[in-house]
Amino acid sequence: MAQSETPPSPDGTKRRDLLATGTLALGCAGACALSVPFLNSLKNPAATPLSDNTLEVDLSTLAPGQNMTVQWRDWPVFIQRRTPQILAALQAPGHLATLRDADSKILQQPKDATNWHRSVRPEYGVLIGVCTHLGCVPTFDKPSSAPDAEGGYFCPCHGSHFDAAGRVVQRAPAPYNLPVPPVTFLSDTKIRIGHSAGDPGFSMSDIQQI
Repeated sequence: MAQSETPPSPDGTKRRDLLATGTLALGCAGACALSVPFLNSLKNPAATPLSDNTLEVDLSTLAPGQNMTVQWRDWPVFIQRRTPQILAALQAPGHLATLRDADSKILQQPKDATNWHRSVRPEYGVLIGVCTHLGCVPTFDKPSSAPDAEGGYFCPCHGSHFDAAGRVVQRAPAPYNLPVPPVTFLSDTKIRIGHSAGDPGFSMSDIQQI
């Protein structure tokens, strides 16, 4: 007759649960901590600092569908050149229904970026790359065949998803859309981050959360 297995003790089960929880927490903390050296490594040749508060960026090499990252102040800034397909996906009714703040009613952007594409010009998205949950740096999801994921961003720490306009999905732990910095177009292929021609009084201290 086969001997029956001894059921695990409650203490052993609790220890395993605590170990799993601790491992997950350390993994998330490590991912967030990695964002510090990542910021220090951002030296994009397309970006020219004019002062501590403004940065000029050359967009001439940014191809449709691509994303580039520069550092402005202490934040990574995602700049994406959107394709017509990405812009269409941003306006799809089915996609809008999945978003927490589809109309950007919560102040996370200047007035000239309070629109369906959350940018000064629809074809260029400029976002602060800091998740509004715990401050981790999301990764860029390259455009794919999934309309609701085209050109969006994903935070690996706790699974928050943002679309190409930085709008967060409803069930994500992040409570707010990604912040939009003040931006002025100096030409068709050059922007200045740090000043908004359409909302000159805007300050990053005015937004809900970063």
